[in-house]
Amino acid sequence: MERRAVNPAIGTLGNESPQELLGTVRELITMMSRGGITELDLSTGDLSIRLRGHAGSASVANPVLSVVPESDPATTPDTSFEITAPMIGTFYAAPTPGESPFVQVGDDVEVGQVVGIIEAMKMMNEIVADQSGVVLEVLVENAQAVEYGSPLIRLGEALDALA
Repeated sequence: MERRAVNPAIGTLGNESPQELLGTVRELITMMSRGGITELDLSTGDLSIRLRGHAGSASVANPVLSVVPESDPATTPDTSFEITAPMIGTFYAAPTPGESPFVQVGDDVEVGQVVGIIEAMKMMNEIVADQSGVVLEVLVENAQAVEYGSPLIRLGEALDALA
């Protein structure tokens, strides 16, 4: 495994606010993409960050982010919440085929922001966030059938995005 020095311009991990830390992680992901790096492990103090891209690819389009705090995870309460389907239909992640999705993992979401569309009875119904947060996980595939109450997107606070 090739090891590279971290660019000092990304800041000092562990001494940053949650928003600054999230920005630093995004910069690391960008650096990985540009450098063709598929794995990155970084530890400092009580913070460990593990980024993994898709094996065998030169770019890291959708890295898997895992931050492991030194504290016992069983004692850390789960503050994430889910946006669920308000109806039966077909979930679409983007406004039209070929366009970028409404939200992706790591995006900040505000109350009232459109996060997807559900087609029901030939009508397109916008799905909006009822809480603000950071997208932790998109739980359904594009064009997947969903039922009433199906979890669509998991949101959390900025620090949860790193867990």
